[in-house]
Amino acid sequence: MKNRSLISINDYSKEEILHILKIAEEFEANPRQKILENHVIASLFFEPSTRTRLSFESAIMQLGGKVIGFTDASSSSVKKGESLRDTIETISLYSDLIVMRHPLEGSSRFASELNDTPVINAGDGANQHPTQCLLDLYSIMQTQNTLDGLDIALVGDLKYGRTVHSLVIALSMFKNTRFHLVSPFELKLPRSIKDFIIANGHTYEQYTDISQVIEKTDILYMTRIQQERFADQLEYERVKNSYILENSMLENSRDNLRILHPMPRVNEIDENVDTNEKAHYFQQAQNGVFVRQALLASILGLR
Repeated sequence: MKNRSLISINDYSKEEILHILKIAEEFEANPRQKILENHVIASLFFEPSTRTRLSFESAIMQLGGKVIGFTDASSSSVKKGESLRDTIETISLYSDLIVMRHPLEGSSRFASELNDTPVINAGDGANQHPTQCLLDLYSIMQTQNTLDGLDIALVGDLKYGRTVHSLVIALSMFKNTRFHLVSPFELKLPRSIKDFIIANGHTYEQYTDISQVIEKTDILYMTRIQQERFADQLEYERVKNSYILENSMLENSRDNLRILHPMPRVNEIDENVDTNEKAHYFQQAQNGVFVRQALLASILGLR
């Protein structure tokens, strides 16, 4: 895995994914190891981010590395008209690895092909978010002790949700995954990803009512309706409050059910759920540090 970019979760095999998760366990036990003292990581966020950007920066700093970059394209030479090619070619001269979020699908793949500096995709438009996927898998493993034979309910924006797309693809690598897809009609999972589920020997059911899935799922993966992905704001207004998870809705759920959310949330999980023992989304966010430490160490050849 040394010097290999991570653009899509498809870039890693099942065995490589499990290897990253195993290393993440080591970093969870001991996150402060100074193995990046001689490394500079570029953090290029052309789109807003809280958890992804800060967990990457925390991961780097706890490992003794240095971070350069920007948190807003308007604070870079992009505002002056500089091309993505020129930005990446220049930043590659200053860093050992680039973490990049960009609104255009395919932008991270393009950046990874420009030179030998490895690139980690921190989200490219509505396409994929592979590092979120890895921490989601880690969180599922942490709560279920397996990635095989699970009932996974994915709720909300399945059309534009890049975290959902990556997670479905990854879970299709494991055995006997049953997908329960809950969304408004306008936000169904893309046909290409549903075809991927079937091609890999798994099953899925589609719903519009969340109450139909809560009692038969192991992982309830909630997502927000993403206003920024809608060209038509009237369409957003029609679907923005489609699903709101309340504590009372969990009364007859499985004992092992855990609720995940890639964050940020708006109102799709009521705050009264936060104290429920089945809520795991803040631990999920913390897991982002350990998984990203494992990923950085692997790509830089330190693990």
